[in-house]
Amino acid sequence: MSEATNNYQLNDVMFTREQIEGRAVEIGRRITDDYAAEEVVFVGVLRGAFMWLSEVVKSVDIETRLDFMVVSSYGDATKSSGVVRIDKDISENVEGMHVILVEDIVDTGTTLHYLKTYLEGKGPASVRICALLDKPSMREHRVDIDYLGFTVGDVFLVGYGLDVGQRYRNLPYLTSVKVEA
Repeated sequence: MSEATNNYQLNDVMFTREQIEGRAVEIGRRITDDYAAEEVVFVGVLRGAFMWLSEVVKSVDIETRLDFMVVSSYGDATKSSGVVRIDKDISENVEGMHVILVEDIVDTGTTLHYLKTYLEGKGPASVRICALLDKPSMREHRVDIDYLGFTVGDVFLVGYGLDVGQRYRNLPYLTSVKVEA
């Protein structure tokens, strides 16, 4: 499966919808076990995490609340700027609550390091991280991922909520993309 559009070349499917959904079910069971008698606030980092968040939340069997943050460190680029900007903060009061911060991909760790520290400042009982993808070769800030979908190498991925220049979020799978000159 290859297609070239607007100077982007999509490569073969890296993770199928079924693989992603299966991993979400496994993680959902773990979260259910970890918080059996608790209520959890899932905080999705928009825009990229919306599809992964949906899969994970559908797979838990506990009381949940949902909230979202809009955060940017990429803009339309394929590399993080290193500067985290919160465009929309959470609206839930998370004081004393268990929070699971849901992100699409962890690469440098800058965004999640910042957001975890930021949310911890709001007085929750705990803040844990759930990420669809981890790219440890790019890490600049230590980030402990409590619930992880998949580890990947140094490739730029799109699909299943992840984008390049706001394109390809709707793909029902994950694939790498390269920019063509």
